[in-house]
Amino acid sequence: MLLLLIEADLRESPMESFVHLRKGTTPRRVHADLDGLKDDELGRGGFTGRTANMYRRNDPTAYRAEGPLRPVDVLGALLQPTDASDAAGDPLLLFSNADCRIRLSRRTAEMPFHVRYVDGDLLCFVHAGSGQLETEFGPLDYREGDWLYLPKATTWRQLPAAETTLLMIEATDEFRVPSPGPLGRHFPFDPSLVVIPEPAPIDDDGRENYEVRLIHDGGPTTLHYQHHPIDVEGWRGDNFPFSFNIADYNVVTSDSVHLPPTVHLFMEATGVYVMNFLPKPAEQVAGTERTPWYHRNVDFDEIAFFHGGSLYGVPMPPGLISHAPQGVHHGAPEKARERARRKFDDYDRVDWQVIAIDTRRRLIPSPEVLAADLGQHA
Repeated sequence: MLLLLIEADLRESPMESFVHLRKGTTPRRVHADLDGLKDDELGRGGFTGRTANMYRRNDPTAYRAEGPLRPVDVLGALLQPTDASDAAGDPLLLFSNADCRIRLSRRTAEMPFHVRYVDGDLLCFVHAGSGQLETEFGPLDYREGDWLYLPKATTWRQLPAAETTLLMIEATDEFRVPSPGPLGRHFPFDPSLVVIPEPAPIDDDGRENYEVRLIHDGGPTTLHYQHHPIDVEGWRGDNFPFSFNIADYNVVTSDSVHLPPTVHLFMEATGVYVMNFLPKPAEQVAGTERTPWYHRNVDFDEIAFFHGGSLYGVPMPPGLISHAPQGVHHGAPEKARERARRKFDDYDRVDWQVIAIDTRRRLIPSPEVLAADLGQHA
C-alpha cells in the first residue's frame, strides 16, 4: 500500500533533477563566498522550481530601460487618492491584471456610504493610522501593522480615528492561507491569533436612504436601502472577515543562507501571493550574503511596499512602492551589498518591514503611477 501511494504521488508531482551542474567559476555554497562576483539567480516558480545561479563580473541592474517593462518606483506620499481629500472619494488604482487590482487609500473622514467589493476578496494592509471597519459581521478595529481580510461582497464602511493609509489587494479568486508545509500549521503564523468580529446590528437613524456602493469592473453600482445595511443579529460558518497584526507573525530564519521569499508567504489567491518581510536575526555564518541576491524572477511580477525599518543602519523609505516586472533584473544596488559585507560584524539583525506581492500575470501600472515614477531606470 505504501509503495502504491508513493508511486501515485510521483505521478502527480514531477520531480526536480537532484543533480545540479557546475560550470566555470562558482562558490562552494549557494548565496555565499562570492569573492567579488555578482550572484544572479534565474529561477522558475518563484524560487521553488528549477534554478540557475550565474556569477557575473558586473551588476546586472546597472541598466537604462525603455519600453513598458521598465521597473517603476513611486513614493506613496506623493500619490493622491481622492478619498484623501473627499469623504465620498475612492482609493487610487496602482496596478492591475486579470487576477488582481492593487489600490492605495488615504482616508481621513468616515465613509458617508457602505461598500461591497464584488469582483473578489479584499486584503488590506494598514500602513498608518487607526480606526474601525463597520462590517455586517460586526465591528473590526484596526491599527498600524494590521492585515484586514474582507470576503468577496462583504458590506462594510471605514471609520478612521486617524488618517489611515491602506494598501488594498483585491483578488478575483479567494484569498486563502497557504497549505502547511514541513513546519506545520502555526508557522509562519498562528491562525488562532486572528481577530474575528462579533455581530453588532445598528439601528436605523431615521434616514429614508442607505447607500451601498458596489465596486466592480465597469462600475460602480449603487444600491439604495430603506433600512440600515448593518442589521445582522448573528452569523455562523467559515467565511468571515478578520484582522491579523504583523507583530504576531513568526519569521522563519537561517544562520547560513538568506532564505527565499517563499518562506514569508502570508496569504495567496490564484495568481497572487502576499508576503511579510519583517525584522529578524541576520545570518551569522561568515561569508553568507545577507542581502537578497540579484534575480529576474521569470514567472512573477513583484511589488514591494516599504512599511518602514532599516537595512543595516540605512533607513528604508516608508511608503515607497516598487514594481519589478518579471524577466527584468532587480535587487538591492551593489553599494548596499558592499556595505552589508563591510558592516557584517556591526549588525546582528535585519530591521526591515516590507510587504511583497507577487503575481503570475504581468501587472499594468496606472497612469498615475507612471506619472509619479522616480525614474531610477529611465
